Amino acid sequence: MTRKAGVAMAEPLGPSPIVELGELSPAQQVGLRLRPPFPAYLAGVPLPLTPNRVAATGTVRVLWLGPDEWLVVEEGDAPGLLPRLERAVGGRPAAIHDLSSSRALIDIRGSGSRALLAAGCGLDLHPRAFEPGQCAQTLLAHVPVILDQLDEQPHYRLLVRRSYARWLYARLTDAVAGLP
Repeated sequence: MTRKAGVAMAEPLGPSPIVELGELSPAQQVGLRLRPPFPAYLAGVPLPLTPNRVAATGTVRVLWLGPDEWLVVEEGDAPGLLPRLERAVGGRPAAIHDLSSSRALIDIRGSGSRALLAAGCGLDLHPRAFEPGQCAQTLLAHVPVILDQLDEQPHYRLLVRRSYARWLYARLTDAVAGLP
């Protein structure tokens, strides 16, 4: 296994799986709760209305967390996201909170990433059950995380409380070294 600039990679040895782990730079994260009826878009941001789905546009991903709850994640510097959402809800009953400091983002990709996650998570991650555009709140190695599948590679993003992030990243790095 090699390690470069915050990325751990399992080197392929024959048919061995490849896993890349990376700690991502902070992203703007906004918690959004609305009372029904729900708009399909809020300030140009699409809201997924189906459980455990993700809607995306540009650098913004909106994760469905509950019947009236979403997490809006925008990569990079997005100082206008929170005020834009606040203006868009107007006088509707809503709660909007900046959660950017609460969670770290861990990027996991490669042919062995599904096996790595399945070893510590109770979700069925088979492509027929969990596919790109889906998200779930679950436990990974007994740590609460939000799991977001970005593509079929497979490529996942974990959102984990900052207080657990270092420990979970170290645990995942150790698990990558133990993959066949």
